[in-house]
Amino acid sequence: MTIGNNRSAPVALAASFAAALTVAAAGPASAELLTEKSLSLAQSLAMAQAAAETCKAQGYRVTVTVLGREGETRVVLRGDGASPHTVENSRRKAYTARTVRMSSADFAKRVADPATAPTASAQATLPGFIALAGALPVKVGDDVIGAIGVSGAPGGERDEVCAKAGLDKIAADLK
Repeated sequence: MTIGNNRSAPVALAASFAAALTVAAAGPASAELLTEKSLSLAQSLAMAQAAAETCKAQGYRVTVTVLGREGETRVVLRGDGASPHTVENSRRKAYTARTVRMSSADFAKRVADPATAPTASAQATLPGFIALAGALPVKVGDDVIGAIGVSGAPGGERDEVCAKAGLDKIAADLK
């Protein structure tokens, strides 16, 4: 055999390529489309309105943001007299709750807890995150399909009460 004149190498390479194509073609044939639940516009609007009305009845001027499954904005309602910063704050609270799959208040506790702070603090620096109470994930079972965030009531706990009122509005749909 002479080096540089190996005629069987291209044949072996072609056989390996054909085998790889056969395996690759066989894999996706059994793949299925995903079936996912998502928030409708009507559900998103109903949640936002219930949250805004709850806060307004308590004398708070708030903004409510509802996000969908992928963190996309579905609805933003800025109440009369709500401060300009509440728009961004409500979105960031909702994004945090959607992404970490827990209330933004629980995430804020993780940031403050020395046992979980290193990881949670690093997450809190990601774009769109904020470690403040006021948002809840929207779940169907364990599947997070969105989030609702409220900003403008004094102390994030009051914001979260309003977010819960919004979530309760569509609770029957989430079963």
